[in-house]
Amino acid sequence: MRIPMIAANWKMHKNISEAVQFIDQYAELLNAAQLETVICPAFPLLAAVGEACRRHGLRLGAQNMYWETAGAFTGEVSPLMLKDLQVDYVIIGHSERRRLFGETDQQVARKIKAACQHEIIPILCVGETLEQRQAQQTLGVISEQVTTALAGLDPSQVRKIVIAYEPVWAIGSGLAATAADADAVAAQVRKIIGEQFNLKTAQDVRILYGGSVNRDNIAEFMQAAEIDGALVGGASLDASVFAAIVNTAAEVSFA
Repeated sequence: MRIPMIAANWKMHKNISEAVQFIDQYAELLNAAQLETVICPAFPLLAAVGEACRRHGLRLGAQNMYWETAGAFTGEVSPLMLKDLQVDYVIIGHSERRRLFGETDQQVARKIKAACQHEIIPILCVGETLEQRQAQQTLGVISEQVTTALAGLDPSQVRKIVIAYEPVWAIGSGLAATAADADAVAAQVRKIIGEQFNLKTAQDVRILYGGSVNRDNIAEFMQAAEIDGALVGGASLDASVFAAIVNTAAEVSFA
């Protein structure tokens, strides 16, 4: 059985005291221990948030990393540094990294491989722009992103990876894809992985939906057959709102 997951991407928000207060408040409101929660703060918060997460049985994620272990790469953070901070997951290929910082599919693939080599579980983000969707290119775009990112890995590595389908046009816009649309893309992702590796690997991979997820729409996404959880952005910044999302997700998943 795939364990449901809700991951919080805080992006460039919160200071240390705000972050720790959030974790303590969220833990008091949480009624969903059987569902995996991952908190992904900005790099300067990882140590403090990691300590708070471990205190409450939550998982720690980073928002990005570089593929080299060390060297003259000013401003970058290596997988070894993340391992030293006991990071469990790392978001790779988020649309903001692709759009604002020019990350390519090939660079994403190098990061995925490095994360796997250092036993940090990647949360691979894939998704199409509004223009690509209107041109009916969604499945082609997703296929290229997935196959390139996973190339060169073996099935034992791939089945641990989490894939987040985040349509670019839905992120931060207030416009979410329908559950049926997200489920169809998730099914296609499984088909792609099945063809690239094997059916068992495809069935083991957890697939999240991300893009304007909130407490009002989380239930419909969790009811979709191929969706195993959500990568939550803006709605993860408020502890009570995020707890409501996670608790609702657990109620639907374990009803």
